[in-house]
Amino acid sequence: MDSAVFGYAAGFCTTVSFVPQVLRAWRTRQTADLAWGWLVAFALGVTFWLIYGLLLHDWPMIVANSVTLMLCTMLMLMKLRFTRPAAKLARAQTAD
Repeated sequence: MDSAVFGYAAGFCTTVSFVPQVLRAWRTRQTADLAWGWLVAFALGVTFWLIYGLLLHDWPMIVANSVTLMLCTMLMLMKLRFTRPAAKLARAQTAD
């Protein structure tokens, strides 16, 4: 059996694990529970894995980390978009 099968399987599992979080953040417009430190550190780590995969010409690593980086970037963009300043949030809650 080709070892790339295991690489694609591992990449698929770890990448797909991000999809529910992205969908939840999109549907609820809630990202306050996502820590910036984690998002940035994870994105940086995935970027390094992607570079490593590119240097090795390792397609399972390249594909998985490219998609994971895209999903992590989507979470960061949603966090920027959906995070409201505390004052704005307080006004919105008192208006309800």
